[in-house]
Formats: sequence, C-alpha cells, structure tokens
Amino acid sequence: MTIRRSTFAFAAILLGLCFSNGADAASEFTTPWSNKARAIVLDGYEHNSFNLAEIVKDPRIAAFIHKGSDGLPANYHCKRITDAMQQELCMRIWRNYAVSRELYQTRRTLAKALGLKWGAYHLGRPGNPIEQANHFIDYAEPSDDELIAIDIEDNDPERFMSLQDAQIFAEHIKLRTGRYPVLYTNGTTAKYIADRRLEFPTLSRLQLWYARYESNIAPHFPKGNWQDYALWQFTSQSNCTKQRCPYRPAGTNRDIDVNVADMTVAQLKNAWPLGELVRALPPENLPMPGNRPYPQDDILMAAAEAPIVDYRALWGLAQTATTKHLITGISQFFAPTDADIDMTMTASVPQQRVIIPEKLQVRTVTQGLKQSIQWASWSPLAAPIRHCVASR
Repeated sequence: MTIRRSTFAFAAILLGLCFSNGADAASEFTTPWSNKARAIVLDGYEHNSFNLAEIVKDPRIAAFIHKGSDGLPANYHCKRITDAMQQELCMRIWRNYAVSRELYQTRRTLAKALGLKWGAYHLGRPGNPIEQANHFIDYAEPSDDELIAIDIEDNDPERFMSLQDAQIFAEHIKLRTGRYPVLYTNGTTAKYIADRRLEFPTLSRLQLWYARYESNIAPHFPKGNWQDYALWQFTSQSNCTKQRCPYRPAGTNRDIDVNVADMTVAQLKNAWPLGELVRALPPENLPMPGNRPYPQDDILMAAAEAPIVDYRALWGLAQTATTKHLITGISQFFAPTDADIDMTMTASVPQQRVIIPEKLQVRTVTQGLKQSIQWASWSPLAAPIRHCVASR
C-alpha cells in the first residue's frame, strides 16, 4: 500500500510537469505561444475576412497589423493612356486601390475603438524607395501610436525592394515620421542582413518581425544585432489547416497570420509602436583599437584648428654654428620651450599666443645677435659680431 501510494505520487508529479503552463519549459525561441502570458498580434490584408468584435474576446491579442500600400502609387491619370485595354486595366487598379484604402481606414477605426493597437506595413517592390515611402505615408496616414513596417518578402531585387533601397526607405520614414519602421522578412533574408550588418547599418538594427513557421527557431535565428525578435510570425495558411493549427484565434479563418511577442500584453502595448533601433553589436572579427600596428615613420601630426609650426629644421640649422653660446642664444630666440612643442611625434601651437616672425628679416636677426652677445662676449667672435651690429 505504501509503495503504491509512492508510485502514484511520483506519477502525479510527472503529469503535473507535462501539463503545466509552458512558461518555464518554453523559451522565446521554442513554442512561446504555449506560454499564455505571451502577447499575440494578428496581421492581414484586404482579402482576409475576419470579425474584430470576436477577435478582441481573446485577452492575449494585443494588436492588429494591416497591409497598407504596395510598391509605387497607382496611376490615376488613366485617361491619358491611349491604348484602350491598358486604360481599362489602369482604371481597375485605381478602383481596387481606392476600395482597399477605404477598407483599411474602416478596419483601423474599429480596431482602435475596440482597444487594439494598430499598425500598417508596406510591401516593398522594385522602384524608387523614397517615392514608395511617401506613398505609404499618404496611404496609411500613421499616427504617432501606430506601428510602421516595411515588408521585404525575399532577397530578390527583381521581384521585391532591394535591401539597399529598403535601407533608404527606412531612413526616409524616420525623416518623415520621427521613428523607424519594423522590418518584416524571412529567415534567409534576415540572416543575410545580420551577417552584413556593417553594410546595412540601419536595416540590421530595425526591430525584427521574423517570419518562420517552425516550433523551434533557435538553430536558425540570425543573431547579429538581433538578439531577439520583436514579433515572430509563426502561423499562416501554409501551416494552419482545418484540422490542425498552432494557434487559431476566434473570429478568423485559417488564412490569417498569427504572431507572438516575447512580452506580455501590457509590455507590448507599452513598447508599441516599436520605432527605436536595436543596439548595435560589432562583429566578433572586427579589428578593435590597439590591435593595429603603429606606423614606423616619424609623422608630424597636429590638430586642424591651430596653425602648425615645425621648428626642428630651424633648430638643426642653428646647430651648425661653431660657437656653443651663440647657438644657445639663437636657439632660445627661435626655438620654443618644452612646454611649447612636443619634440617626439607632434607639434602644436600652445594656447598662449607666441609671436614668431614669418620671415627671417635683417631686423629680427640683428635683435637675436644682440641678445647673443651677452653669452658670446668672451668668444673670439665677439668683436666681429659687435662690428656687424654697430654697422647696422
């Protein structure tokens, strides 16, 4: 009986560990959606159908990100096109654009009224990135509390915006709105950017909206400047069937995209709209100060804000004289003190003003020789010097 009770107690502990909340077992990279404390964010576009009133019944759903603009703005000068078929196609595109924008505005108003945080993304296409950024702002009209995102579906500049243009797009968004967009992309493109973060200094520091439909992304997460994701899109139509889905929110069909944040609902709403850059981390193989060998040549270096005078050539000229005290007198006149000049590697003008004649004129040389007589009076050269000075 005692053995049986102990066996049952041990089995109960194991079952408790297996069926307990996944907060302790799951990390941010392994099925974090199983942790009921983690916030959920939905994203969709104009062809998704969903019921926002039902969606908000799930207390974990904190926000909705909706597709805004797509590539360059639509051409509304359709009547200028002479070809009838192309004109009809232009008018259809313009009607679809107008309808989708009206739908976007309606859904935004309702979602925010129901207490959800709101965001919009731009699908980047080949073409002028600044014009696309302006188009996105005109389309979405984002307020200060709304997330902005750039969607780079793949590193394929023939089909989508190039990474170089995406960086220009992000910087122009910052210029127009005062904050940076979030970067939505897949694992392959994210790793490409992370591995080249010196080449993409802005793009590699945008908050990452990571798209990968696996239960464990730890072996694949790109790292670089990204030590964590802002959002992880873990569910889409590709891995959500009628029978089985990692997470199916109420009021949605299986074609809705579902994302998880490594934050609680309160934390995510406080951090929204995620418009700040992540901290830059230097690559491990980047040469650091002190590792580079110093140059062997004696190079004269000086600050740019003050004129530089190198007295060493004149000092060497003074050393060619034959009288020791005469050299001393001349050098004291022309050469600075140790406080005025660094005789090793650099030379700079001291802060106190020192008047140095720009040219060696007869008057300045005469004054120097007069001072030198005091030290050279005992020398055989004293008489010729006095005669020279007196004649001047």
